[in-house]
Amino acid sequence: MPKKPELIVMLTWHDYTVENAQQVFDECKDSMARCWGMKEHALPVEQMKELYAHMKACGKTTFLEVVAYTEEEGLEGARLAAECGCDILMGTKYADSINQYCREHGLKYMPFVGEILNRPSVLKGGIEELVREAKECIAHGVYGINLLGYRYVGDIEALYQAFMQEIEAPVCLAGSINSYSRLDEIKRLAPSLFTIGSAFFEHKFGENISEQIDNVCRYMQA
Repeated sequence: MPKKPELIVMLTWHDYTVENAQQVFDECKDSMARCWGMKEHALPVEQMKELYAHMKACGKTTFLEVVAYTEEEGLEGARLAAECGCDILMGTKYADSINQYCREHGLKYMPFVGEILNRPSVLKGGIEELVREAKECIAHGVYGINLLGYRYVGDIEALYQAFMQEIEAPVCLAGSINSYSRLDEIKRLAPSLFTIGSAFFEHKFGENISEQIDNVCRYMQA
């Protein structure tokens, strides 16, 4: 039986880490979620390092999603992920230098594909082009792909179908997952991972965040 998509809880709202991320994690660390992440902005680095160390001490798999589109910014994000002791770097546009840095520092790398604009991010590009780019990244040895599916300016369903059928590596569906109907779509498409951040802070799946996390986890396991 295929493994069910796993939730990454992002301590973020509108693509920025929330100021009370430490408090939120402590209130939710005993929830069902195993995977936790932040963005590269806007906590001080020392706070990020402390929180990532705390997450890992609690047995969590940790992610840093870097919303950056230049090689220089992406490499800076990779250095931050390594400094924080993260398990997986998500985001950035693929570059050999970033990939090499991740390999040398024990980071799994899941870059964006396509033309990414703004923050919160918007995804543009033809489906064949996006699939081809993803395959090229995988050929260079990345762990998987971070796909901004619900931020796509185009046929979202066709994009998902193409990726699920053609990409033989972990795919994370990231961004704007904010309803049970979208969870139903994720169940059907069966990516390896998916992120929820802002929707928890906007109470889209219940009341307090810990309750919402468990609601989502139970729903995906049903």
